[in-house]
Amino acid sequence: MKKIYGSAAEALDGLLFDGMFIAAGGFGLCGIPELLLDAIKDAGTKDLTFASNNAGVDDFGIGILLQTRQVKKMISSYVGENAEFMRQYLSGELELEFNPQGTLAERMRAGGCGIPGFYTKTGVGTVIADGKEHKDFNGETYIMEEGIFADLAIVKAWKADETGNLIFRKTARNFNPPAAMCGKTCVVEVEEIVAKGELDPDNIHLPGIYVHRIIQGEHEKRIEQRTTRKREDA
Repeated sequence: MKKIYGSAAEALDGLLFDGMFIAAGGFGLCGIPELLLDAIKDAGTKDLTFASNNAGVDDFGIGILLQTRQVKKMISSYVGENAEFMRQYLSGELELEFNPQGTLAERMRAGGCGIPGFYTKTGVGTVIADGKEHKDFNGETYIMEEGIFADLAIVKAWKADETGNLIFRKTARNFNPPAAMCGKTCVVEVEEIVAKGELDPDNIHLPGIYVHRIIQGEHEKRIEQRTTRKREDA
C-alpha cells in the first residue's frame, strides 16, 4: 500500500470533511504538524473539533485555523499564548473542553488501543468531574473518562521509513504517538524518510501499522518563550 505522498494537500485528499474530529500532535510549539495544518487551512474545512494538548499561538499551529474560524471546539490541556483563542472563547464563539494533561494523553492512547473508557482520580472534586460517572475503588473515588476516537490524526515525527515506522525527537514524542494511535486515518509529516530496514527496530517509537500516509518537508524551528539575561556593561 502506498504510504508516501508528495505534499500535505495530496496526503489529505479525500480525508477532510466539515464537522470532522481531528487529533493533532504537538507539545507547546514542539512537534506541531504545521504543514498538514496549513493544508487544512487552504482546504477551507470548517466546524472542526480538535483534540490537542494546546492550540498553538496566533500565527502558528492550530492558531492559524482559529484565525480563519475553521475550529468549532477544542479539547485541550493548555490554551495560553493565544489571544485569538481567548477572544473567541470569552465571546462564546468557541467551545472548550478542558482536560488534565495526563488524562488527555491517556484518552488518546486508550482510543488507539480500542479502550472505550477508564477510571482516574485526576479531576475528582473539580469541575472536570461534573456530569461524569463516579466509582469507588478500595475506598477512593475515581471518575470515568472516555477514550478518544478521532476521524483523523495528524502528527509530526523526525524520521520515518517507507512502511511508516516512526522516530520522534525529544519533547515532540510527548503527544504525537498517542494522537497518531487514536485516528481512523493517521497522516504524518516528517523531516526525513529512509528506506525500509534502515531504522533500528529498538529505536522505533511508533510502529507503521498506525500510519497510513506520510509526507516529507521543511519545518520551522520555533521557540515559544525566550528569556535572556541583560548584557552587562564591559
